[in-house]
Amino acid sequence: MARYWLSYDLGLRGNYDDLYRWLAKQDARECGDGVATFTADLTPEQIKRALKSIVGKKGRAYLVGAGKDGKWSGKWLFGNRRPAPWVGYAEVADEEQDEA
Repeated sequence: MARYWLSYDLGLRGNYDDLYRWLAKQDARECGDGVATFTADLTPEQIKRALKSIVGKKGRAYLVGAGKDGKWSGKWLFGNRRPAPWVGYAEVADEEQDEA
């Protein structure tokens, strides 16, 4: 069995009932808003096929798991990365230095 973490965002009108049903069948555990972990005898491709009709065209899902080599990696099953809400919060250092 492999351990997976699924990050999901189905939007305001997403099919959360079916997603939660699917996660319940996997005996998934909650890991914060929009994140669940579970173990399964499924490949990432099988998980993608199972979630295709649930996530829909506007939803996003990112899956993290260990490959056969034991290295952890993640990939987008549906959707893609958006600008992070924290972009612009860090101060940009001024390249000019004070001369003292």
